[in-house]
Amino acid sequence: MKKIVMLAAVAGFALSTNVMAQDGKAVYEKSCVTCHSIGLAGAPKFQNKAEWAPRLAKGMDALVASVNNGLNAMPAKGACIDCNDEDYKAAIQYMSGQ
Repeated sequence: MKKIVMLAAVAGFALSTNVMAQDGKAVYEKSCVTCHSIGLAGAPKFQNKAEWAPRLAKGMDALVASVNNGLNAMPAKGACIDCNDEDYKAAIQYMSGQ
């Protein structure tokens, strides 16, 4: 019985860590910095308000959809395969300076 309880606790912890949102800065540094730091292939540069403004005007849902589906040179999931929509929102807010 103790083994079952222990396994359930470990499984619950493992699953919960996958659902927790990641910090926007951490996501940026892990998966976004290569392109967004220098504007590679037209990516809006880190905290460049002029480049982010027209994108932000589309709304956060549209931006998250672009990350999930890929856009232009950005691959689907934006090179962060373990990110969820909340992680993408946090990264977008951090990159755009919001």
